[in-house]
Amino acid sequence: MLTATALAATTAGAAATASPAAAGAAARTAARTGTAAAAAAAKPTVVLVHGAFADGSSWDAVIRRLQRDGYHVIAPANPLRGLPGDSAYIASVLRTIRGPIVLVGHSYGGAVISNAAFGNTQVKALVYIAALVPDEGEVLSVLSAKFPGSQLNAALTSTPFTKPDGTTATQLSIRPDRFRAVFAAGIPAVTTAVLAATQRPISASAFADKAGPAAWKTIPSWTLVATRDRTIAPALERFEARRAHSHTIEVDSPHLAMIARPEAVTRLILTAARSGATTPGAVRVGRMGPPKKIG
Repeated sequence: MLTATALAATTAGAAATASPAAAGAAARTAARTGTAAAAAAAKPTVVLVHGAFADGSSWDAVIRRLQRDGYHVIAPANPLRGLPGDSAYIASVLRTIRGPIVLVGHSYGGAVISNAAFGNTQVKALVYIAALVPDEGEVLSVLSAKFPGSQLNAALTSTPFTKPDGTTATQLSIRPDRFRAVFAAGIPAVTTAVLAATQRPISASAFADKAGPAAWKTIPSWTLVATRDRTIAPALERFEARRAHSHTIEVDSPHLAMIARPEAVTRLILTAARSGATTPGAVRVGRMGPPKKIG
C-alpha cells in the first residue's frame, strides 16, 4: 500500500514521461496529495477522556465531527479505580502517541487529565468539559462541595467490589431513577435510560485521593461551563476556569454536554487544536476575559 508521500512521488514521476497536459494534471495531483498529507501530519491527536458514570461512547457525536475534519481521535477507557492509578494509565496512553496532543476531559476526567499531562511536552492544550479541575493536593470531594448547586451526592448508590489484592472496596453509581435529572437533564429519556444502564461505577476512593501536580499551570487550557449542570455546580466550573486562566465559554447544557451539545463541544476542541498552543514552543496564555455565552 502506497503512503501519501510515496503516491505523490510516483504521480510526479509519471508526469515526466506523459504529455504536457497530462504532466500538468499529474503535477497538480501530486501537489494536492502532498499538501493533504502535510496538513494531516500537522494536526494534533485529540484524546478524549470520559469521567465517572460514563464510558468512551459518550464522546461518539464529538468523535464523528472531529474525524470528519481530519483529526486522529482516541477515546481510551478511564479505569475509574482511583485518581493516581487512573492518571498513570492515561499518562501511559499519551506516551504511545507521536506528535502534538490536545487532551480533553469531561467531569472526573478533568482531574485525570490535569495529572496525566503533567510533564508531557507533547500535550499542547487541555480542554475541560463540565469538569473537575483540581490544584495539587486538593481532594475532589472537598473541591466539589466548594460551591452549592450539585445534586449528585443524594443521587448516588454504593456497592462493594473486590480489588485485585482480594480486599473489598466501595464503588459509586447514580441511581437509575435519578440519572436523567442529575446527569443528563434535557437529553431524551430513551437515550438516558441506556446511559443509566451502561454507566461505569467509580471507586469511592477517587473522591478521597489528593490530586497530583496540575498540568494546567503550564499548559494552555479551554473550558466549557455547562450552565444547567446538576452534577458539578456551574459556579465551581467558573471558579476553576478563572483559576486556570482558561479560555472559557458557557453553554446552555446539562452535565453531559458532549451528548446534549456536541457541536459546541467540538468547536471548543477545534479552537484549542487550531490555536498557536499546538505548535512547538508555544507559551502559556495569560488571564482570559469574561466567558463567552452560547445559548
